[in-house]
Amino acid sequence: MLCEQCGQNQATVHMKKIVNNHVTESYLCEECAKKNNSFSFDTPFSIHNFLAGLIDSSYDGPIKIEQVKSLTCDNCGLTYGKFRQLGKFGCSNCYNSFRDKLVPLLKKIHGHDTHNGKIPREAGKNVGTRKMIEKLKIELDLAVSREEFEKAAQIRDEIKRLQNTLEGSSD
Repeated sequence: MLCEQCGQNQATVHMKKIVNNHVTESYLCEECAKKNNSFSFDTPFSIHNFLAGLIDSSYDGPIKIEQVKSLTCDNCGLTYGKFRQLGKFGCSNCYNSFRDKLVPLLKKIHGHDTHNGKIPREAGKNVGTRKMIEKLKIELDLAVSREEFEKAAQIRDEIKRLQNTLEGSSD
């Protein structure tokens, strides 16, 4: 497709602008796209500003300047304000230092704040069952320590059932 403006060069840029439900599209070559002012933005867009906006909007109220200045990583000395400006951590300890501010953000973006990972289909056929058995063993120990013996017996039976399932599927 040729550039809609000069009609000579190959169009390599597709520009689309939507203002008040009115869509404007242009297919331009690189040179014409650089010269084109009709697609300029009222405010400059920055991914760091976008992420900072997400961070700030994940709280009940605005972040106070004192909080931004005082919240600092114990390990590398990075302040929360500098993190917001850079969009990157200074070290692995920064996550723990800024945890109270980050957890609401992660929940807002991902819907949860834990990472469970993925298990390859071929390698992890029984991984879910093994994890469930481990979890049930912890529950069993807890039930025994609380002297909830009926519940402990039910958990024990469930562990045996899952172990039998594992033995049957490994044949």
